Amino acid sequence: MEFLTDYGIFLLKVITIALAITIPLLVIIGSSKSKTPSKGSLVVKNLSKKYEDMGTAIRSSQLNSKELKKYNKEIQKKKKADDKKPSKEDSVYVLNFNGDIQASEVTKLKHEINAILLSDTKCKEVVIKVESGGGSAYAYGLCAAELKRLVDNKIKLTVCIDKVAASGGYLMSCVASKIIAAPWAIVGSIGVIAQLPNFHRLLKKNSIDFEMHTAGEFKRTLTTLGENTEDGRKKFKSELEDLHLIFKDFVKEQRPQVDTKVVATGEVWQGEKAIEVGLIDALGTSDDYLVGLSKKLKLFEIDYVEKKNLTERFAFSAQLLIEKSILKFYDIVNRDRFIS
Repeated sequence: MEFLTDYGIFLLKVITIALAITIPLLVIIGSSKSKTPSKGSLVVKNLSKKYEDMGTAIRSSQLNSKELKKYNKEIQKKKKADDKKPSKEDSVYVLNFNGDIQASEVTKLKHEINAILLSDTKCKEVVIKVESGGGSAYAYGLCAAELKRLVDNKIKLTVCIDKVAASGGYLMSCVASKIIAAPWAIVGSIGVIAQLPNFHRLLKKNSIDFEMHTAGEFKRTLTTLGENTEDGRKKFKSELEDLHLIFKDFVKEQRPQVDTKVVATGEVWQGEKAIEVGLIDALGTSDDYLVGLSKKLKLFEIDYVEKKNLTERFAFSAQLLIEKSILKFYDIVNRDRFIS
């Protein structure tokens, strides 16, 4: 325990120094850069060709020189024949969503969905690989709304979960026509949580006054610096309950087969249990599903890439450093959990 205390103090010092260095530099760099927004571009990769090339590479490595020459001729002949055929209209578009607390990739997701809906090609299906432990209910609500645009346009939407889609991650996933999760993937966590520190007694002990003025009884319910009241706590709790109810109702609307009395407890499920309670439809990895589709249809991976300026790149690096430090400390504290 003494080690954890010392490490925690050390970690706080590292974060403090990082912030002390980062903030002034960001101000200096930001003031010297133009205010023009970063420009993004759409990158489209032919996943079908990627999978085909991978299979060809393995096959080629097992042939002798004579067999390889014959095999390459067959491939070239097949390629010429395919080039003469009219291209398949039906295509599958693959998206990737890696969630954080603020669901910051929602803008990227929006642009990718816009591109699909604005294209003249016939979209057979959209597959989105979701990895998220959740975060802001409002941010992930927007993610769900963006995905629902595809469903509303009669496009089949499949969500693949390889590791985790919990809380807000599941909120956006449940919009899909079909949810596939890897056997050990974590899904569910249909609940709402809010926590914040309160430094009022510390400020009071050091004779530091804090004033907050509001118009409206519940303009602010709980505060980190002021003295919290029982009425404020009750109101805050009721708001959490209201948000939880909205969450439950949304899941029930998207997946009528789900009994929210069973799954909306904040718990998580895996494997066959997740199928039993109706949170997912099938077990399997995203690669397994995509490789199967590539044998029948053309797959294209869509990625909206935004070129970051110097300020944004520096800020991202600093944020990554701080987040990794915090996660490292959390990992040390919880290293004995979930070990089989």
